Amino acid sequence: EFNEEVEYIIVGPTEADPFENKISNESPVGRSLVGHKVDEIIKVEVPDGFAEYKILEVSKPENI
Repeated sequence: EFNEEVEYIIVGPTEADPFENKISNESPVGRSLVGHKVDEIIKVEVPDGFAEYKILEVSKPENI
């Protein structure tokens, strides 16, 4: 619906902070994105129904 580009950082549950776009790997969106590749479209059930996400890029933080 919105066609906006958002960068998410997938982190553990204790590091999650939605104000910094850090989502938990245990959240519905985080769990759905893990393990997928660039250009895949993922459909995720959210409180308002379903949302689709297209993976544009996957990267690993430099400090790991």
